[in-house]
Amino acid sequence: MSNLDTLIARAEALLNRLEAVLPQPLGAPDWDASVAFRYRRRRGAGVLEPVRHVATIRLSDLKEVEPQKERLLRNTMQFVAGKPANNALLTGARGTGKSSLVKACLNELSPQGLRLIEVDKADMVDLPDLVELIATRPERFIVYCDDLSFDEGEPGYKALKSILDGSVAQASDNVLIYATSNRRHLLPEYMKENLTYKHTADGEVHPGEVVEEKISLSERFGLWVSFYPFSQGEYQAIVAQWLRNLEVPEDQIPAAQKASLVWALERGSRSGRVAYQFARDWAGRSHEGDAAAPAPAPAAGDDDAPQGLDHV
Repeated sequence: MSNLDTLIARAEALLNRLEAVLPQPLGAPDWDASVAFRYRRRRGAGVLEPVRHVATIRLSDLKEVEPQKERLLRNTMQFVAGKPANNALLTGARGTGKSSLVKACLNELSPQGLRLIEVDKADMVDLPDLVELIATRPERFIVYCDDLSFDEGEPGYKALKSILDGSVAQASDNVLIYATSNRRHLLPEYMKENLTYKHTADGEVHPGEVVEEKISLSERFGLWVSFYPFSQGEYQAIVAQWLRNLEVPEDQIPAAQKASLVWALERGSRSGRVAYQFARDWAGRSHEGDAAAPAPAPAAGDDDAPQGLDHV
């Protein structure tokens, strides 16, 4: 082999190694492999991976969130039908069914062409590339971010703002953004920011620029769905639902509900997540020696306690 051939061979080998580490354009996955996909970065390149085992939760599994369920399902059905619909932000108490409701809507409407792409907040900077990739697809896509919140200066914050309602290039009508968060305004709030409020002579209060900036992102979501902590009665209804879902005999449910109150007390929360975790623990244990017990009476005044704005 001549020196020239050797040089060419070494140059080709070097180019091959460089191509392997350089960012690659986002490629389309096998769209028939699943109804849900995850966006991940691998070696500096974005990859859409089919979710092989999609969560099987159904709308009928979710109890005590009927108003929230109706609002999000209606919005999603409009979207699937090709009608105008809004990006949605689901906020509120932890463990109350925000993420589960999004998954249940996917399972309900995937036969009609609904698809879901899960994106981590760290990868939000790649949203424009992702939206461009799916713009010509016939399916309807929800780009979903769970537990969304930002710290000061994170790059994904501005990318999400632009995609929602700020870029000169409008997102295609087959894409919506759904996000869940424990923060309503998605950014940390500090006491010192109260000093930026302006007080006029007639008593009006006007937020300063810092506060306006923090509110601006959440305001770009057209639909806000709020979730509230559960009362004891609501918590026990959710426990009973999950026990039946896990095929626990009906005569065991009263005793299980009594035990579920102790479980919730130990966890410091009466959330739907805690109810589901208790039900799995109870269903997995043997209760052959347990005697059926009457359902525990609600705590004094609990049924009369405020149920949250969704019950007004």
